[in-house]
Amino acid sequence: MILSFGLVLVAAILISGLAHRTVLSTAVVFLFAGFLLGDGMANVITLKAGDPQVTQIAQIALFVVLFTDGQHLAVRDLARAWRLPGRALLLGMPLTFLITTVLGVTLLGLPLLEALLISAVLAPTDPVFASAIVGRTEIPARIRGLLNVESGLNDGLALPVVLVLVAAVGGPTVEPLVLALELVGGIALGVVVPLLVSLLLRIRFLTTTPLYASLAPVAIAIIIYGVADATGANLYLAAFSAGITIASAAPALRDAFREYGEFIAENVKLVAIFVFGALITPSVLGDVSLAGYLFALLTLVVARPIAVELALIGSKLPWQERATAAWFGPKGFASVLYGLLVLDSGNPDSEHLFHLIVVAISLSIVAHSSTDVPIASYFGRVTTAQHKTSTEPGSPSIAPSEPRQSD
Repeated sequence: MILSFGLVLVAAILISGLAHRTVLSTAVVFLFAGFLLGDGMANVITLKAGDPQVTQIAQIALFVVLFTDGQHLAVRDLARAWRLPGRALLLGMPLTFLITTVLGVTLLGLPLLEALLISAVLAPTDPVFASAIVGRTEIPARIRGLLNVESGLNDGLALPVVLVLVAAVGGPTVEPLVLALELVGGIALGVVVPLLVSLLLRIRFLTTTPLYASLAPVAIAIIIYGVADATGANLYLAAFSAGITIASAAPALRDAFREYGEFIAENVKLVAIFVFGALITPSVLGDVSLAGYLFALLTLVVARPIAVELALIGSKLPWQERATAAWFGPKGFASVLYGLLVLDSGNPDSEHLFHLIVVAISLSIVAHSSTDVPIASYFGRVTTAQHKTSTEPGSPSIAPSEPRQSD
């Protein structure tokens, strides 16, 4: 598996320039490479969803990604740019959740709790699969900001719901008080440890070199991982809340760690996508009925678009920007790992639920990774046309729309 991943990584590096300019996506390359090398195809990688190494990879990957994602979300920054992301999170996300639940009950005949669980797993969005949207200046800044903040927060917002529902469908041994203590303990751990380390670093007679200062978040992460493992506090909520605490209370530490953190998180994501692809076997795809594929398709073209369009009513955004925000809700990395939590839930139907999640995520990765570049190019052409019009003699000045304070 390690050798295969290394070879695919080299291939992805070699085509990364082409992928940046076309509909080809490096994320799709890793997904399909894992699928082709996995069980039931080339049989080079023989992984099963319940294997301990898969669980370990998923646990570490989700911890790392939530920890680094949280560091993009300082409280002061959220307060300054909250209005549009707030609509997507507080209105769009619950509406998407409800529409997906209705689809699960009506199309698939799932019990309510299982439909709610699948909806919660598919609720987070991940613009790593639509990098042209959030990384290109052709896209209006307010849409890039909306998608960035939304995707950074909805992983953590969906997590408690996923954990509660996983426990609810997993069997009668769940103790609500114990679960609540685990969730609260995770948040408390993620807040206390970074604050203590930050205070230690401010002691006057102690000095740190720039290199070791950049390692402080690594030390915080390791301590949190160890304490959570020893105490039973929820590891994932601890990671996410620790990232937010670092960004809010110790921005210098966040800035020193940013380059390393992004590098580590990107590699971890690619490993997880590769492993996820290896878990997608022909038998997994064959276990999902036509109704299941229709459900997956409707989550992309109905649930998210309708919910976000409704949430953005009254925002005064042009229809092109609203449509872009509504379409780009890729089911990404967090959904992959939350799906593995469902698989380990102990529910008798967990394997089938996981297969439904696999199909929805796979369709989303392909669809969103293949449409980001054309949409970015469209906005680029619009901007170019506006610029040409504004520079023609006798033409009124036309500038690209800027975010209004009310947005």
